[in-house]
Amino acid sequence: MKRLWTPAWILRHVLTVVTVVAFCALGWWQISRARAGNTLSWAYAVEWPIFAGFVIFLWIREARYTLQGGRDAADTRDASADRDDGTTPAGATPTGPRPAPGFRRPVRTARPRPVVTDSDDPALAAYNHYLAWLNANPGARPADYPGYPGPAAVRRDESWAQP
Repeated sequence: MKRLWTPAWILRHVLTVVTVVAFCALGWWQISRARAGNTLSWAYAVEWPIFAGFVIFLWIREARYTLQGGRDAADTRDASADRDDGTTPAGATPTGPRPAPGFRRPVRTARPRPVVTDSDDPALAAYNHYLAWLNANPGARPADYPGYPGPAAVRRDESWAQP
């Protein structure tokens, strides 16, 4: 329990109380505005206590996590009765860092991506040719683009590029 009375935790307790009181006061203020005829304030009057409840939920979760983390550390100190040869007795739990509950390492997977080449997509080929031309001619205007010398199916959509 001493872990919850460190300077950092005292600051958390104070911030939690101030935040919850402020959210409840804002909820009461919205109720008074709603009674005065502002119908939108009824929704806000419900929202502010929900925010206060969420702050309380986070505070309880962090306090439990801190207290549980201390118990796990004490358990690992007691269970460190390793033998001289480095093995653990049959009834003992293995020591070492264990992930905290709810905190796991993210899993990375490689998704196969389809490879699209210029031959598969003529519109992509025309666009890439246009970008390459703009890169090769930095001072040119887009209206100066001569057009894509590729398939005729793509050229029919490039009538806007011709002066």
